[in-house]
Amino acid sequence: MRFIEPTIEYEEQIRIYRQEFLDTGSSMDGTGALRRMEDPKQWIEHSLNSMKKETIPDGLVPATQYIFVRESDNKIVGMLQIRHYFNDFLEKYGGHIGYSVAPSERRKGYATQMLQHGLEKCKELGIYKVLITCDYDNEGSRKTILKNGGVYESTVHEPDEDIDLQRYWIEI
Repeated sequence: MRFIEPTIEYEEQIRIYRQEFLDTGSSMDGTGALRRMEDPKQWIEHSLNSMKKETIPDGLVPATQYIFVRESDNKIVGMLQIRHYFNDFLEKYGGHIGYSVAPSERRKGYATQMLQHGLEKCKELGIYKVLITCDYDNEGSRKTILKNGGVYESTVHEPDEDIDLQRYWIEI
């Protein structure tokens, strides 16, 4: 498995990944603006611009986007985004890390591996106490967070999406 920043080499894989989520109606957590952007090149450029405070779109915080690629077939099986610090929304609802695994690739342990890599990257960024949230009814994500040392803090209601989110902290 490779845990890398997205590049144009993965343009078609990014397009396929996005479409699978749209076809299944799944949430694209940890993919930044991918749901809104049909053109993978535009999304890659947006992801690169999102890494630095000087080029981040207004209202957002710097974030680093990663793709998780299975080497045997060069397929993107998941994506993960690390937010370098909080705005008000992230502090309450979003956390430092968001991630998703392609619907066809779930229940294979990829999320656990991705989060392990993501936590290593957080440490490199100087983030030693990491907040991760998940939907109250997302058992797979909850198990992933717990396997990586997550400690439950509380459940909050996010009114715009009308969902309950569990908040977990992981100390690195």
